[in-house]
Amino acid sequence: MRRPPVLVLTAGLGTRLRPLTHVRAKAAVPVNGIPLATRAACWLAGHGFRDQVFNLHHHPATVARCLGDGSELGVRVRYSWEQPVLGSAGGPRHALPLLTDAGDQRFLIVNGDTLTDVDLDGVLQRHAESGARVTMAVIRNPEPDKYGGVVLDDDGFVREFTRRGVVRDSYHFIGVQVAEAGVFADLEDGVPSESVAALYPRLMRENPRAVAAYASDALFQDIGTPADCLATSLALVRKEGDHLVSPGARVASTAVLERTAVWDDVEIGAGAHLVECIVADGSRIPAGMALHRCAVIPADGRDAADGERIERGLLIHPF
Repeated sequence: MRRPPVLVLTAGLGTRLRPLTHVRAKAAVPVNGIPLATRAACWLAGHGFRDQVFNLHHHPATVARCLGDGSELGVRVRYSWEQPVLGSAGGPRHALPLLTDAGDQRFLIVNGDTLTDVDLDGVLQRHAESGARVTMAVIRNPEPDKYGGVVLDDDGFVREFTRRGVVRDSYHFIGVQVAEAGVFADLEDGVPSESVAALYPRLMRENPRAVAAYASDALFQDIGTPADCLATSLALVRKEGDHLVSPGARVASTAVLERTAVWDDVEIGAGAHLVECIVADGSRIPAGMALHRCAVIPADGRDAADGERIERGLLIHPF
């Protein structure tokens, strides 16, 4: 099956992942040592998707630094710049010139924080056979009280989207979809707009079969919060080996790190003891400091949010 271009959504602010996203874009956050954007690009490349577009807004250089032009990953990477951030529908609208410049009128959209093994051929085939304008990959909703729901009709078309906790028997969108370019073409370029919250319900009112679902039991791993990020990293350690500590970090020989992720340009002093922490770029952990289950970034004049604290030049976010 011919591979269409792919838009990877990496422009978001990553508010739930703060304070880590004060330092990097969410898509540049390493999970077991590999940035999410790199994982997405490699996963797509492994399935033959070579033409990849990433949209950028928040800390754009941190994403571009991971990917470059894609040549090292065996793909072509281009960027769609957004100012302001344009949302899940406005982003694809703004990227249309890049996605359709070779004549394609259909493309894949992948959330930049998605970790899944969904069958991409299956999604594309379902889209081609359904006649829908959009096809969303879904799984049975694992936590209806945490995730909003996707309710399907008997033929596998999306009937409605619900808020979390509203419908118990629902599906969960896992961040992979196929769309026709015309879905977004009528939107005004440069104006923020959302897909599930606005555009797709309008399409469904016009045609009940406008949005199809590809339902499967695919793996889905969440990177929503610092706690989620660490949990997913630790789960991947068991599959991939331990890559939690960046080669660019400087860790004293007497420091003790237990199930702790350490990013670039980090110094950890003698006798420090960190248990289940994420230590972000530029942090300096003083000698003898003990930390447990927290995300750490340089304070750099930032104010602590509720539940956070500033200590010895560090902003510390317990989780």
